[in-house]
Amino acid sequence: MADSIPSNQERVSSGVAGEVADGPDSPLPTSRFGQAAFIFIFITILLDFLALGIIAPVLPNLIIQFKGGNIASAASITGYFGFAWATMQFIFSPILGAWSDRFGRRPIILISCAGLGFDYILMALAPTLGWLFVGRVISGITTSNISSAFAYVTDVTPPERRAKQFGLISAAFGLGFIIGPAVGGLLGNVHLRRPFWVAAGLSLANAMYGYFILPESLPLERRAKKAWHMANPLGSLTLLRSHPELGGLAIVTVLYYLAHQVLPTIFVLYADYRYGWSERTIGLSLAAVGVCVSLASGLLVGPFVKRFGERYSLLSGLMFGFLAFMGFGLASRGWMAFAAIPLIALWGIAGPAMQSLMSQRVDPTSQGKLQGAVNSLRAITGMIGPLLFTQVFAIAISRRVSVHVPGAPYYVAALLMLASASVAYIVGRPASPATAEQTASEHS
Repeated sequence: MADSIPSNQERVSSGVAGEVADGPDSPLPTSRFGQAAFIFIFITILLDFLALGIIAPVLPNLIIQFKGGNIASAASITGYFGFAWATMQFIFSPILGAWSDRFGRRPIILISCAGLGFDYILMALAPTLGWLFVGRVISGITTSNISSAFAYVTDVTPPERRAKQFGLISAAFGLGFIIGPAVGGLLGNVHLRRPFWVAAGLSLANAMYGYFILPESLPLERRAKKAWHMANPLGSLTLLRSHPELGGLAIVTVLYYLAHQVLPTIFVLYADYRYGWSERTIGLSLAAVGVCVSLASGLLVGPFVKRFGERYSLLSGLMFGFLAFMGFGLASRGWMAFAAIPLIALWGIAGPAMQSLMSQRVDPTSQGKLQGAVNSLRAITGMIGPLLFTQVFAIAISRRVSVHVPGAPYYVAALLMLASASVAYIVGRPASPATAEQTASEHS
């Protein structure tokens, strides 16, 4: 008899009406509260990335200010900032995900939102470069709550609606990076510290809203007793060694994401040094990148891949990336850099094609593990890329070298694209039925 009574989770998933929630701490509320909870999660991710976008145009310039206007020295320091942030993401994303399985989603998400707000206040008030670095480390930890937010969506959404809801969540990433840099550039043009105050206000308002609105999605009986075995960021990488073609595509993935790191790491410093752009112009240019990438992703990728297939789309996208990075490196005028932005958008064709080719080489029961492995690779490149590209840029514009080549980081990224395309050409062949059967047997 007890088994025939639907649980709160089942009521939420099936949209059963009439259930009364006891309050924000009551797990698995009614469909009305479930919709409000999803809206909150959407806003949480939107504000997380909006806040990150807001400070993107001004953080490197604030570092330049601390270094007395020495851009080469500031570039080197910026690399360590990026390395520290990505390392915290790599370590704490699985840890916060495991904690949310053990203690519930609500406390982890709310504590992270509040912590991010206070961290931005710390960065706004930072009297020294050391304090600013501490703030960046903390923000790397607090923005690791994305894993808990995605788990929350899974808790409150029935399987048949998850693709749509995750699509909306992905839109929040894009919106944050389109709106954030434009707002941050305008605010930073008034005062370099103002974007941090606005980002802090958004994060703290988000935490307060969630305190009164966000219910718990994971009931006590479904919580993990011990979840630390899930907190290993390298655990899922073993899948990539399952057969040579998947391993080769993993190399393509690493080179792809490593080259991508040149954009968030160098763009602001490069535009300031080479074109003398203000924070406002930098913010608008970053927003233009976001708009072009979003349009290409939403309108072009699907038809292109359908028309030409995954392998050709992957190779085409990587070559567009090569042309885009060469364009940025060679651009001696600001308008030339703007002209290269559409090529960056076309580079986005490669990502979905690469994911599709990898998924064809993994059986259905290992698709989640594959995504975890790809995210781990992305995090690793996020640790390496900032150090690589900032050091290259610092050397290329140093007073100690006789020939200045400010576009050097983009030339390195272009070479990575050529290497990635070469590997993709070799390993991007369609998976044969025998390969698929072998993969399935290995993971069954």
